[in-house]
Amino acid sequence: MVYAVVVAWLVLAAIVVLTWARLDTDRGWRGFVLALTLGLSLLHQLLFAAVTEDAFVSFRFAQNIADGNGPVFNPGERVEGYTNFLWLVLIALPRAAFGADVQTVAVFFSVVSALGCVVLSAFLVNRIVTGTGAEPRPAIGVAAAVLTASAGGLAVYGPSGSETPLFVLLVLGVGYALAARRPVVAGVLVAFAVMTSPEGLVVAALGALWLAGAALRKKHSWWAPAGYLLGALVFLVPRLAWRMTFYQHYLPAPLAAKLGGAPGSQLATGWPYLSGFALAHQGFLLLGLVAVIALLLRRTAATEPRALIWLLFATAVGVAAAAVLIGGDTGPAWRLLAPVPPLLAVAACATYGVLTAEAAGKPSPRPKAWPAATRLVPVTACGLAGIAVLVSVFSPEMLDRVRDWRTHGTELAEIGGWLGRYLPPGSVVSAAAPGALAAHGGQLLIVDVLGRTDDHIAREGRHDGGVATDYDYVVNGRRPTVAVPSDGGYADRQRCAIDPVYAGKYEVATFRRVGTPYWVSVYPRAEQAKSVVTDLDKGPDFRYVPCPS
Repeated sequence: MVYAVVVAWLVLAAIVVLTWARLDTDRGWRGFVLALTLGLSLLHQLLFAAVTEDAFVSFRFAQNIADGNGPVFNPGERVEGYTNFLWLVLIALPRAAFGADVQTVAVFFSVVSALGCVVLSAFLVNRIVTGTGAEPRPAIGVAAAVLTASAGGLAVYGPSGSETPLFVLLVLGVGYALAARRPVVAGVLVAFAVMTSPEGLVVAALGALWLAGAALRKKHSWWAPAGYLLGALVFLVPRLAWRMTFYQHYLPAPLAAKLGGAPGSQLATGWPYLSGFALAHQGFLLLGLVAVIALLLRRTAATEPRALIWLLFATAVGVAAAAVLIGGDTGPAWRLLAPVPPLLAVAACATYGVLTAEAAGKPSPRPKAWPAATRLVPVTACGLAGIAVLVSVFSPEMLDRVRDWRTHGTELAEIGGWLGRYLPPGSVVSAAAPGALAAHGGQLLIVDVLGRTDDHIAREGRHDGGVATDYDYVVNGRRPTVAVPSDGGYADRQRCAIDPVYAGKYEVATFRRVGTPYWVSVYPRAEQAKSVVTDLDKGPDFRYVPCPS
């Protein structure tokens, strides 16, 4: 698959560079190149094809919604263990209506959302450029689409079944609605973004400030920010009221678990998170920096296209700042920063289009200024896209880690299925990776020891390093029948040591995966250990092997 992605990029780059002049005038050829770009994006996503732990958590909530249990992780426990309400509703509807598999639907929707980001980036650039009064320059939009298709974070989370691609699509959609002077639509889309990811609050605030500034400069009437707020609040107010009524909390458990510690602890992990992203995405950052310098050096009267470009840059900075303030994320490929490369790509390409249109004067459809830069545009865009693809392949935070992540998720799902089949229905299982265990866990009640789906741990536990814990509550309050200590799937050897937080109340039981060199260690509660081991040893895929005395 690596070779397929590289070959797809080489073919696309050659076609874009050789036919650049035709892309502005030949609609059929432009459609063909965009189709090839979507093909590159799809192959780039299939290179990873890993469902995330967070996505498995969402699947459990969505399945409970569709099956009539409500938006809960464990039936009967009202805990808002998610931050992506809109995504849950979207992936639950097909199951509720047609009995469709939630995971299949989620992966399909996330892939389609990532492809939508590629197309919308092209349209957004063209919309901004035409705001100068010049005729469209569709080729510049194609360059933005190529860059977006090469963005590693978008590709990683495209087939993940998570809400990340939808959130990026909504962020770009807000930009397009503002460029089209549709503030009410922008407000609705920003409400959807907030209901898809907490970082949507950054987008909402910046959009409101931008419209208020435009009204002050008399570029918009005051009805524009008012309509924007109305479009947002008509969805957000009922959502907030329902949240408080159903869950009795304003802050979801995952955010409470992450933000409950000292601010310094979030910054201590947030800065390395941002620096790692910056190191792997130097091409996009350099492109954005050059565009910012060009805007500053070629100052003209303030125009709406320029203001929109500054809004895109500000949104990228705001999303990055939010990621730092909440301490980053434990998943690979910098999930929280996935919107940044597409935003920089769109802003940089739009900068080139706006500046060339301004330099050529209106209403000339073909700017004649900067001929050397014009020749360099496709080469630069395709070159940076190639670098981004290579980063996807060789960065330790990308392909290799995603493959390990996929393996661990598959293994944990197998372990969850084994526990679900042989433990009595309603058995309580504690785990550090509750989503994957729940994928095939049936009627098990799963306690997340890190508090992401447990209100007590999230809000009253000990907060350290962006996670919350309260093992005394887990062991003596929830009293799980079995604890699964590992969040990494199978071990390569028998492990008989017990985690100190479970010592005394639990014992170690080790099982070998039949036909493999892999092992699983679980901790059954001491008074139930004999019966639990007997039940689990009935499975044909796992064989109990006592620890040496």
